[in-house]
Amino acid sequence: MVLRVGFRYKFLNTVNQPIIPSVNYHLWKPCNMRCKFCYATFHDYEKGFLPKGHLPKEASIKLIKAMAENGAIRKITFAGGEPTLCPWLPELVAHAKSLGLTTMLISNGTRLSDEYLDLLKGNMDWIGLSIDSLSRGSNMKSGRCANGFVPEEQTYRALVERIQAKGFRLKINTVVTQINKDEVMASFINWAAPERWKIMQVLPVEGQNDDDIDRLMVNEVEFREFVCRNTRTENRIKVIPESNNCITGSYLMIDPAGHFFDDTKGCYTYSSPILEVGLEEALGQITFDAEKFSARGGMYDW
Repeated sequence: MVLRVGFRYKFLNTVNQPIIPSVNYHLWKPCNMRCKFCYATFHDYEKGFLPKGHLPKEASIKLIKAMAENGAIRKITFAGGEPTLCPWLPELVAHAKSLGLTTMLISNGTRLSDEYLDLLKGNMDWIGLSIDSLSRGSNMKSGRCANGFVPEEQTYRALVERIQAKGFRLKINTVVTQINKDEVMASFINWAAPERWKIMQVLPVEGQNDDDIDRLMVNEVEFREFVCRNTRTENRIKVIPESNNCITGSYLMIDPAGHFFDDTKGCYTYSSPILEVGLEEALGQITFDAEKFSARGGMYDW
């Protein structure tokens, strides 16, 4: 069932619980990596939503408050670009936590020093690491590198240890492309022991990753083979495979300029600014598939 959500009677179920309690807030357009498959480059911002491509700090705080009011949203995931480049991210996380939200960060990990993790400690519940390959060569080919720094297995092992030592819950996200489709990460995943490992088929989105996507795409068979090869994991690790069909339309997303957006047409469709028209009207302008959200494991013990 595809829900075009926007009005409260559609947004809540019969027991007054939110049917879409989780939102991904892509609060920051810039990134210090250049992943060629990235579906959140917001290149279409050249049309000009905001001069810098993101909301000011106070507006972002108001947006989070609007999402949390009346229990509309229970979990917020801060994404990007690279969200740790946002100077006021720790303040936004603290604000979200003060409103009772479960908080998650999706990061490439380059800025997650002990000092930065200490800024988040107590307010950030989950840290999700984007780890597509343990190979230096593969990461170079995909653009998963920053200013000459190319991560490899030891880089990620040190990062995982640092995150877990600080007491954060761990999630790992992996995007499967032609570059890494034959790799085996199961041993590393078993060692890292994230609570969740999300394996995603690289997703083409017009206006986001047009330049390289044709040579990076994997078909359904190649994607399933990667999943089968890599799911010899411990029972305590929840593995969540997401094909293109699973992904499309199943995420509630906010862009850096404060619009809801969806990917159901192969490109991004944006709502009016949430802070200008209100949560309900903006929700009514995008499409969200509640059944897909549930089927891909969007509801869990967070």
